[in-house]
Amino acid sequence: MQPLTAMSGPTREARRWARRRLEWLEKILHTGPGPQWNQLSEFEQFLRDSGFPPNSEYFERLARLREVLRTRATPPDAAKRDYAGYAAGCWMQVQSVYDHAFLSVCYDGRFNGQRGRIKVTHRFNRAGRMDFVEAKLIRSLDPRLHGALRKLVTIREYPHRDPAWWTAPAYALRVLPRELLFLHPDLFRHPRPALLAWLINIGHRTVADLVRELSQTESSSPAVHGGRQYPLDWLPADAVAWPILQQAGQLEALVEPGDSPDVHHVRYLRRLPVPADAEQAAAATS
Repeated sequence: MQPLTAMSGPTREARRWARRRLEWLEKILHTGPGPQWNQLSEFEQFLRDSGFPPNSEYFERLARLREVLRTRATPPDAAKRDYAGYAAGCWMQVQSVYDHAFLSVCYDGRFNGQRGRIKVTHRFNRAGRMDFVEAKLIRSLDPRLHGALRKLVTIREYPHRDPAWWTAPAYALRVLPRELLFLHPDLFRHPRPALLAWLINIGHRTVADLVRELSQTESSSPAVHGGRQYPLDWLPADAVAWPILQQAGQLEALVEPGDSPDVHHVRYLRRLPVPADAEQAAAATS
């Protein structure tokens, strides 16, 4: 039995959504990183399920999209793409670079009458695992450290590690910047392993909120900030960054003490139910 929509043709709401979606796909093809093939297939399935006739304008424009995507050359800046905007309750920047992604968020505040500002950056590998957490002291509480970079937590030998690792040793900066108080005023009251786990997980939780928000809202294609920076709601079309963010948003880390104050062990858990094969892989690397 055919769906009611297929027998009676597309509804007004289906036509409105299809028009907006098609315009968005065409826009990012010509001014952004371009749609993914699976997005075009999902849109085609929507058209069929909603009762759009095969000879309609929607199918014709979809066919042209596929042809342009198939024949066009890779843009010269495809190796690195930069996104920025307000989402998940804060202003953030996401960079898509080859096979990994960066998430950066700035925090500011006052401590003992001094104003400071810190940028915290998480780098995620292609399986959504954290490579390192870095802080830039944009405005340090110590004027001598303005602009200084500090690696807060770094997975040991992360460029050579299996991207889907479950446990790994990590180096931790022995003296953490006071500016981290701007992230949470009671941060330094917690034991060091819990503090380091919180620094890792704030990246995963921010990513989870971002993915949830972008998955539930329709792209509005806002104006681009600068010649090479795209709005955040174009991220679902990024073939590198989007799968990384989706995986990173499902993970949560525990940190356990190591043999010295500088070395700890990071162990990943999943927030969602773990498939049997993934559970076995986690057990094998524990």
